[in-house]
Amino acid sequence: MADPATTLDGQVRAADIDRWLSSRFVTDLRLRADLIALYAFEAELMAIPARVTQPLLAEMRYVWWREQMDGVFAGIARKGHPVLEALTDLVARHTLDRAPFDALVEAHIGRVQGEPHDLDAFYVGPMQTAVRVLVGPGHEAAVVEAGRVRGLSQTGQGDQARALKATANRALAGLPVEAFPGVAAATLTRPDAPEFVKRLGLVAASVRGRL
Repeated sequence: MADPATTLDGQVRAADIDRWLSSRFVTDLRLRADLIALYAFEAELMAIPARVTQPLLAEMRYVWWREQMDGVFAGIARKGHPVLEALTDLVARHTLDRAPFDALVEAHIGRVQGEPHDLDAFYVGPMQTAVRVLVGPGHEAAVVEAGRVRGLSQTGQGDQARALKATANRALAGLPVEAFPGVAAATLTRPDAPEFVKRLGLVAASVRGRL
């Protein structure tokens, strides 16, 4: 039987190569696995529209995930579901806030219903959570603009993303070095770039500590 952590790692690599590559810069393997669990949860949500044919069915699946958050934040893992088991564990160990998870699910429901893309719910909140996993609370404000850079680049607004980088870097100036892998993916403003180009970009960004 495949190791659950390995399964989640492969899932994230297939779904979100940018953040998977960024997670390789986390030297603490337990923390790296925690990031992967967080990203696997997001990958599950992102995949829903491709797995169903009707918006109503997609909305029903998102409602199911919203309901699962009750168990996750009560410390009661849904047995047999690797993502929920891993998520329940990391939420407890890092005392994560529930609000960004609920906001993300609601943003997905909004997209199914034709609402505008909520960049903060889709990108800022998850980035803040990733940084909290790596270095604890207190750095939420520092990564807001980096999250928006990531969101703009992922929604086809690369020019706006690149224009916002300078502002994001000023805000990131006080971020602990250990937290940078949680924001590093924001440096990749070309989603279609080859993997080796992304690797080089992430190395350069990590050395500088700047997007």
